[in-house]
Amino acid sequence: MIRISRRQFVKKAIITGSTIAAFPMIFVPKAKAMWARKTVVHPNVNNLRVVGITDARMTKEQGGFYSWASQEKVVASEIVGENIDKLACSLTEMRNPEAAWRTIFIKPPQKSWSDTVVAIKTNNCGAYNTHSAVMAKICNTLVQALGVKPSNIHIYDAMHGGAGSMRYGGLISRKTPFAGLPEGCRIENDWGGVTTPTVVSEPWRKKGRKVKCLKHLVDGSVGILINIAMCKGHSYEFGGFTMTMKNHFGTFYPGPAHMGIGTPGSDMAPGGAASDALSYITAINQTTEVLGLMDERTGKVLYPRQQLCLVDGLWANPGGLPAGLQPGGSSQTNFLAMGVLSPVVDYLVAKFRGDKMGFEPEMTATRQMLTDFGFDERDLPAGGKLIEI
Repeated sequence: MIRISRRQFVKKAIITGSTIAAFPMIFVPKAKAMWARKTVVHPNVNNLRVVGITDARMTKEQGGFYSWASQEKVVASEIVGENIDKLACSLTEMRNPEAAWRTIFIKPPQKSWSDTVVAIKTNNCGAYNTHSAVMAKICNTLVQALGVKPSNIHIYDAMHGGAGSMRYGGLISRKTPFAGLPEGCRIENDWGGVTTPTVVSEPWRKKGRKVKCLKHLVDGSVGILINIAMCKGHSYEFGGFTMTMKNHFGTFYPGPAHMGIGTPGSDMAPGGAASDALSYITAINQTTEVLGLMDERTGKVLYPRQQLCLVDGLWANPGGLPAGLQPGGSSQTNFLAMGVLSPVVDYLVAKFRGDKMGFEPEMTATRQMLTDFGFDERDLPAGGKLIEI
């Protein structure tokens, strides 16, 4: 994996992006820079490396635990935190957790850590939701290891987290009142909602089309984006799972990917509704809102916005609609995974779900998520498998 020095990376980002970093504003051009496929997004970490850990000690009891509240009672927070540190060290190939976190998280150009705004996309759709131990570990790391102000950390789900999401369980702050957060962290529910237009183009629409997105990502006020997804199933049109890439259906308007899904003809045929849906998923994950500021000429990322993708798999479930926890259809898997590039994380965790959990992915859709970013299985380290620690 090609790496560039932090000094080169930050210098280039300052020259090109300082105005945007210093004076965030909403400007929606007819066409935006398109990410150059296969180029480096995160300069300090192998973009194709994904690490995972399975540890039965992360939960204190085995059983059904078919609600978030009942799961919370048996999660061993200290063990979860220790394992997340181990994942960070393995991901960066370092021994010291603090050094590992300082490698993963990169301060925005011309910002201090105390001024940096961090957005954490959580899941608030269905009965599978981020556990407090996972969320608290990430938030406390940002505050204690880096110096981010708790009040600058915003936990959100812009589609499913607000007052209009009662069919999914209601407000995040009520449904999942995360324990152990640094005082002042903001559980934002929908954080203003999906309200601001931005351009989404290839591989979904060659000439681009405006789609609504979370304002704070469009105007550039968010310096770091963290994606905490669940290890849960979905329909086979989406590969049989919903993880880090589809998690941004709570960042962007999800409508274009749901048109035609589950109807006759919405199979994996090229150009069919499902194929178009998958292209929309990969397209929103290639935008500047997610990947970060790009060079208009080369399409290379100048400063990475989404700097961490973490899969909370303390519990997991098979394919099918993820609206609820089905007795007999869910597993207390005691699993966590981490990487920096969404399609690689999703591909490798999906394969792990099939190999180790018995939840086989639909591989046509799963491969498309990888190939739409320009990669195939031969590009991935460790024989195309998740690295278990």
